[in-house]
Amino acid sequence: MNPVDPLDPAGDSADRQILQPADWPAPRGYVNGISVAAGGRLVFISGQVGWDADHVFRSNDLLEQIHQTLQNILHVLSEAGGQAQHLVRLVWYLRDKGDYQLRSREIGRIYRELLGYHYPAMSVVEVANFLEDQALVEIEATAVIPQATGQPTR
Repeated sequence: MNPVDPLDPAGDSADRQILQPADWPAPRGYVNGISVAAGGRLVFISGQVGWDADHVFRSNDLLEQIHQTLQNILHVLSEAGGQAQHLVRLVWYLRDKGDYQLRSREIGRIYRELLGYHYPAMSVVEVANFLEDQALVEIEATAVIPQATGQPTR
């Protein structure tokens, strides 16, 4: 995939518009807002953590947990027929924002490897702890899957 400026109006489509006030600086790695036209299927993905399908954490490393967490989101999204480009919002919860900031370049590479150059609205929040003691990150996702022409929304 080639890098795409997420704020380039060419990135807008009939069902999606990037919301970027003209007098604000461009964000890096996310967009300030997205407007999505009706007629699609809304998908809400519960907070995913960095464990595998058997609910086993294979690593205590932030990068590896982020990789697994994003894979988990894509796997759940695929159950609804969705793909990465259908994501419109991600909320990241981190145990250690300092680790996230120090490793942001590597996190960006993992993100682009799995989700490409698609940047939804995004928030990142540091939290004191998670229900799962080994979790270092939890990510919630929202997606809109466009309705295929002539097919009703389920």
